[in-house]
Amino acid sequence: MDPRTLLIESFHAAVGAADALKILPAHLPQPPQGKTLVVGAGKAAAAMALAVEQHWPSAAPLDGLAITRYRHGLLTNRIKVIEAGHPVPDESGVKAAQEILRRAKTLGQNDLLLALVSGGGSSLLSLPVDGICMDDLRATTKELLRCGAPIQDMNVVRKHLSSIQGGRLAAACKARVLALIISDVTGDDPTHIGSGPCAPDPSTYQDALDIIVRYGIKAPAAVAAHLARGARGETAETPKPGDKLFKRVENRVIATAQGSLQAAASFFSAQSITPVVLGDSVTGEASEVAKVYAALARQIRMHGEPFKPPLALISGGECTVTVRGNGRGGRCSEFLLSLAIELEGMAGVHALACDTDGIDGSEDNAGAVLAPHSLGRAAAAGISGKKLLANNDGYSFFEPLDDLVVTGPTRTNVNDYRVILVL
Repeated sequence: MDPRTLLIESFHAAVGAADALKILPAHLPQPPQGKTLVVGAGKAAAAMALAVEQHWPSAAPLDGLAITRYRHGLLTNRIKVIEAGHPVPDESGVKAAQEILRRAKTLGQNDLLLALVSGGGSSLLSLPVDGICMDDLRATTKELLRCGAPIQDMNVVRKHLSSIQGGRLAAACKARVLALIISDVTGDDPTHIGSGPCAPDPSTYQDALDIIVRYGIKAPAAVAAHLARGARGETAETPKPGDKLFKRVENRVIATAQGSLQAAASFFSAQSITPVVLGDSVTGEASEVAKVYAALARQIRMHGEPFKPPLALISGGECTVTVRGNGRGGRCSEFLLSLAIELEGMAGVHALACDTDGIDGSEDNAGAVLAPHSLGRAAAAGISGKKLLANNDGYSFFEPLDDLVVTGPTRTNVNDYRVILVL
């Protein structure tokens, strides 16, 4: 295979390892004595719901409601799928979250709440607390998205503005709870995935206030006031680790970034290319992370150390972009553009960076591919990589070169997938 095909096929292998239709059935429980309510939120919610339907006994009671991003729905029969706004929440998500919470409260001890949680659930399962209007929640979400905060910090704030996240969904019912989770956060801690609707929350209102200050977030007055009341102990905290309610709750992570990286590594091994997995939890500014990876690729290409080519440097995790410009692009295209500038067209080095959900930022591409000649082709077309990087506009660098990777919604999400191929 040529380098471009190798890179793209490895991405498909990584995504396939997190396909809910393949991996979820093995984790389904036996039906309870009573009824089963399926609730879901995230980019994988429709695929997870469909997997439940396909493998649940036809005679066993089953219904429910799953919320997914627009254009991510699938045709289901017993579990209703609602599409809603992401990454900024909207009224469709709020109404569906209200219905989920209402129905969870009707469950008894002989019933089962089967929660399907995946990346994107934090904005899709949005149900602001009393006193916080939808406009305030949307404004706060936009500030969090722009400030460069890691997803864990973002979700600490969101959990303390929510009536359903931070363990509150599990607390709302008396039934046994099984949450099946596809992880899109580094560390794979259920409390951070989809803002942990069924997981204990170790964070506090004071933590949320500290994050607002740390990142200079301009929170609406009602949001700041609510968090301040909580920090003073005037508002009930989220359920904490050790709470007895979690004795009837299991949070089970069924797909991770590491699993997808290992699938890609197996793909490269089959092509006689040595895979080197650099980690499933790489974080930091995308453009700065790229500089470190460029230095490593240069050392390998020029000196054959610490590894001998041909090899594939594989990594996952979730980098961030502190938005300073107004360009188009997400963290994957930002990483690749910075990498291109650092490598300066070095021969024998190719790369791909894509989000496993099929969406880099808020654009229509999963990411892009980079070849040694990319920077030169762009320059010949009058495109300045450095200017576009300063404007957070990786999309406008790769789109004219026909180097975007467009998959459409993958209906899963295990964070970013990056690979640098050194030949």
